[in-house]
Amino acid sequence: MAFDVIKTVFLAFPKGFYTSIKHVFKKPVTLQYPRVREEMARRYRGKHYLEMYDDGTERCVCCGLCAAACPADAIYMEPAENEKGERYAKLYEINLLRCIYCGFCEEACPEEAIFLGHEYEFSDDNRDSFIYTKEQMLANRPKKEKRFKRIIRKVRRIF
Repeated sequence: MAFDVIKTVFLAFPKGFYTSIKHVFKKPVTLQYPRVREEMARRYRGKHYLEMYDDGTERCVCCGLCAAACPADAIYMEPAENEKGERYAKLYEINLLRCIYCGFCEEACPEEAIFLGHEYEFSDDNRDSFIYTKEQMLANRPKKEKRFKRIIRKVRRIF
């Protein structure tokens, strides 16, 4: 019994030392976080944003398909009509605490109005700040357009 314990200890020490020594000579993988941000994968889903047409009008017509497709029931919207008779979202809110970032809202939208960006820094100590309004999502639009957004629009036009 004691012999088995001693044998296990003497075999475990060299194995542990070997693992430590193996990593000593490797280059460390350290990011200087606030100054250098890690580039996320292309398919990463982060903070939501709403798209606009080139003339500055909203793409969202408040059809409700994104809210219906959301499995977490995190999207709330109220429609309204402007003087031309066109529908728009008077109230559009996403509860980010309930959202599971699945991207179903992105896929369900026939107008390609809602997208999930690459923003991953949105922590806060107040729960109310995680309910994103339409104005916040319109202001959150990225400077660079996603590469696959043009492809999605082409495929949808074909089908």
